[in-house]
Amino acid sequence: MRKILLVLIAVAAIVTIGWACTTIIVTKGASVDGSVMTSHSADCGACDFRYVYIPAADYEAGTQRAVYPFIEGYPRYVGKDMGPTYDTPGYPATEPLGYIDQVEHTYGYFDAVYGVINEHQLAIGECTCSAKVYAQAKAGECIFDVAALSRVAMERCTTAREAIELMGALAVEYGYYGWGETLTVTDPQEAWVFEICATPDQKSALWAAKKVPDGEVFVEANIFRIRELDPNSEDNMFSPNLIEVATAAGWYDPSSGPIDWMATVSTGEYSYPYYSLRRIWRVLDRVAPSLELSPWVEDGFTKDYPFSVVPDKKLSVADVIDLFRDFYEGTEFDLTQGLAAGPFGNPNRYSGSSRLIKGSWERALSIFRCEYVFVSQVRDWLPDPVGGVIWWGAAAPHETILVPMYCGITDVPDAFDTGSLEKFDRDVASWAFNFMGNWAELKFSYMYPEIKEFQKKTEGKLFAMQSAIEAAAAQLYAVDPELCKEFLTDYVADVSDRVMAETWEFNEYLITKYRDGYINIPNVGASAGYPDAWLKEVGYADGHIFGDDGYKAK
Repeated sequence: MRKILLVLIAVAAIVTIGWACTTIIVTKGASVDGSVMTSHSADCGACDFRYVYIPAADYEAGTQRAVYPFIEGYPRYVGKDMGPTYDTPGYPATEPLGYIDQVEHTYGYFDAVYGVINEHQLAIGECTCSAKVYAQAKAGECIFDVAALSRVAMERCTTAREAIELMGALAVEYGYYGWGETLTVTDPQEAWVFEICATPDQKSALWAAKKVPDGEVFVEANIFRIRELDPNSEDNMFSPNLIEVATAAGWYDPSSGPIDWMATVSTGEYSYPYYSLRRIWRVLDRVAPSLELSPWVEDGFTKDYPFSVVPDKKLSVADVIDLFRDFYEGTEFDLTQGLAAGPFGNPNRYSGSSRLIKGSWERALSIFRCEYVFVSQVRDWLPDPVGGVIWWGAAAPHETILVPMYCGITDVPDAFDTGSLEKFDRDVASWAFNFMGNWAELKFSYMYPEIKEFQKKTEGKLFAMQSAIEAAAAQLYAVDPELCKEFLTDYVADVSDRVMAETWEFNEYLITKYRDGYINIPNVGASAGYPDAWLKEVGYADGHIFGDDGYKAK
């Protein structure tokens, strides 16, 4: 009963959250091949899902760089499907919040709701967290949110440490707005966790960063994870104003010992202990089951779980993708089981239409309102254009195919950098995958096993081809770097075309096979009625009787 009450009380507020994300880091020594990985599921529900290329650029001395307000929905930028080309992310019908000095050269990078990866294999994942202060943007005074910070880092940095130092300095100097945020920042050598929030006066920023130890795996799920900060360690950093501001605000007593970042700036230890920490437990328990971590936490404390863990076996990109497709299958929290899953094991859960009934569902890693998911893979033994690859999925993890987008390509296929949620388009990847997931909701327990086989087959071919493609690309790079980029751009375009064609062929197969709720392949009209167990649970047998004179209502 104590556990049930904790769940109901601590997560009642979750129904008000419109979006939330998960991010996982796999360090060099924890991956099967020495890759460094980060990741991000954009669980926002109404994001501009386009994945776009921002080319490198040169500027004259004295140029100013505009900093635009955060836009999550469509359109966040002017792209090739909306008119003229662009050289920086542009925001239609909005004015900049302010300006900073521009550098002479900016790196090419790939952008989504946040900056994703640049030409030097700097990759960033994201996750929103609770904090004590929510600051509003203010032109000229408070101009940076975490998305804008990530884009400046993409333009100017080549390493994770450099990116964190730059983002932290800009936020402190020019002001930070929004709630708490986390960026998981990686390069081919290191992986860092960067957490940030606004100061009490809403004019500056507080931030902390911690390096994930090599050989370990980290996960964050909408709650700060950094705890005690050691000012003498090279493996953590924090803003120069943190101690002074936190002390003045009454958040921290210097006599109590080293500052605890999460306890100091978060809304409290009770911040969504199961909405957030259940996902943290699930990832850590899946990668290191030998630790026997409990899914139940004492009073919502993140100290119940280590910052990062050594996995029982090293992880591949496919392993990380599989983590993001998790519904707690095989546990007491399995979302494909129980009355709420309906007769056909649907793991998706929605809030009440009136919101008068307070409560909460378990929060899985894969959630229907995810607009895109990616796993980045960066490697120091390959040239940058080949070594950095984003495995990009244009819908929720359980309903998408993740395809490789190398950081050396110079054009993103139309299927991934065009389209919006405002108009269905068969040529847009998001719609192709979203249709697959939505159709599966009709008979999830029947269709999802077929979707998983389709994912395994399609992604498996891409993984099998990866080493040969990269070996050829690396050889081309040694002769002509631009030819290497052209080769990778053509390869990604071909992959995009093939995956889109195969997805719609598969979708049409699902439509045909499961039309009208029957199973029509191999025989039309085969029965697929409600399971007996579900009929008993909903009282089907109590509702009607059959007598000698036929069917009668009780």
